[in-house]
Amino acid sequence: MYLRRQLLEATKSNSIFLFGARQTGKSTLLKSLFPDAISFDLLNSDVKNRFEQRPALLYEILKHEPDNALVIIDEIQQVPELLNEVHRLIFDKQLRFVLCGSSARKLRRKGYNTLGGRAVPYYLYPLVSAEIPDFNLDRALNHGLLPAHYDASAPSMLMSAYLDVYLREEIKAEALVRNMKSFNQFLTIAAMTNGEMVNYNNIASDCGVSANTVKEYFSILEDTLLGCFVPAYTRTKKRRLVQAPRFYLFDVGLTNHMLKRKHIEEGTPEYGHAFEHFVIQELVAYISYTQNENQLSYWRTYTGVEVDAIIGDAKIAIEIKSACEIQNKHLKNLRSFANEYSPARKLVVSLDIFTRRTDDDIELIYIHDFLKALWQGKYF
Repeated sequence: MYLRRQLLEATKSNSIFLFGARQTGKSTLLKSLFPDAISFDLLNSDVKNRFEQRPALLYEILKHEPDNALVIIDEIQQVPELLNEVHRLIFDKQLRFVLCGSSARKLRRKGYNTLGGRAVPYYLYPLVSAEIPDFNLDRALNHGLLPAHYDASAPSMLMSAYLDVYLREEIKAEALVRNMKSFNQFLTIAAMTNGEMVNYNNIASDCGVSANTVKEYFSILEDTLLGCFVPAYTRTKKRRLVQAPRFYLFDVGLTNHMLKRKHIEEGTPEYGHAFEHFVIQELVAYISYTQNENQLSYWRTYTGVEVDAIIGDAKIAIEIKSACEIQNKHLKNLRSFANEYSPARKLVVSLDIFTRRTDDDIELIYIHDFLKALWQGKYF
């Protein structure tokens, strides 16, 4: 069992929503943190059917529990009508709830009771480096960081099954799209453009659907937690800046699988893409788990000068390079950004094993040194 960095601190005094993509380890985390909690699993068809027929049954079961008792409801989006009873129990009985799910879409889009701010939202991501003893970078880049996939000797079949379940249960069963064929095409293109600027019109043309449909498809990926947007840093100084966001799928291994990359090797363009994706994954998880106020963005000018990650209002600028030896050419874009915005820290994260600093104060950091320092809170 992995010791996760998401500790759900608010449960000491509040109810929470815990959202995360399938197989990120939500149920395992809850069992380890709250072994004595009252628990209901809505993936159990008998439990689900009983509550669907009569949601008020939940109130009847719990109304005599002591004040401040903790109750876990797993896969709450399966029976969202239960949220009215949860609301009553929080208000009448002062119970605390952990409401766990793989999608916020059904709750938000159909106007179900989201507890009026009485539940704090948390997210669980795939594993991060700090949670894995003897972390293996190449394994992470090839297998991805879903626990079952990272541990597997040959995860390809697991990945195929994962995507099949996602399409069948999250998309088709909830009737989120009318045309599954076009959505399948979109998923492949989303993987092909992973980490690139989103151009809705170009993707729409490739999928044979409208740009508005593509926007909705991206919204589905966000709501079902299969990806996230990283916005462009747009505070203008001297140059005209790109405004379009980038989109990253939530797991580097699944992205490789969708693109039929069997085994990526150091020194290839595919390895470079996966390496950048992995570092972005770590940054997204770190900001979420530490509830850090700094937003993650990227910077790009219309002439093509870009920096991979900007933290906060230009507090930190990070270039991500899979090179084994950082040379002067790798620092050009970071220096361009620094000339305009004067970030407090300038980092190049790479496979170069020698962590050091240049004369103009750019920190060249070996990837494993960066990961250790990141999760120790030494950057932001």
